[in-house]
Amino acid sequence: MMKTNSITKVMTKNVVSVSPDQSVLDVKHIYENKKFHHHIPVIENGKLVGMISLIDFMYNIAGAGMSDDNKVYKELSVRDIMSQKPFYLTTNSTIEEGAKVLTEGYYHAIPILDNDKLVGIVSTADIIKFFLDEAF
Repeated sequence: MMKTNSITKVMTKNVVSVSPDQSVLDVKHIYENKKFHHHIPVIENGKLVGMISLIDFMYNIAGAGMSDDNKVYKELSVRDIMSQKPFYLTTNSTIEEGAKVLTEGYYHAIPILDNDKLVGIVSTADIIKFFLDEAF
């Protein structure tokens, strides 16, 4: 049953992303939005080049506090804190494939690409919601 379900069925389509040259202050402002997924794809020249997790962000700004004026927010760039060569799936992938990757525990969100272009992101919560909707 599930093998025919495209990952595109559960992905978030309007993905918030940043470029490697943006300041960490921009990342802070994204994370301050309460509805945010906690993983930010990094796009350069239309290609996925990195990911920032909330953990990456918190580790790199340790002790900086909430004030936008702290120098760490202006001195560090996205390139300084992102994970390079991120794992991704394509629009040809299934929900089952996404679920298997997420249950391994290395990732909590997976960028979805179509012809090397970012078209979505799938989180553990998206997969859980799908299975709950299927079960009930």
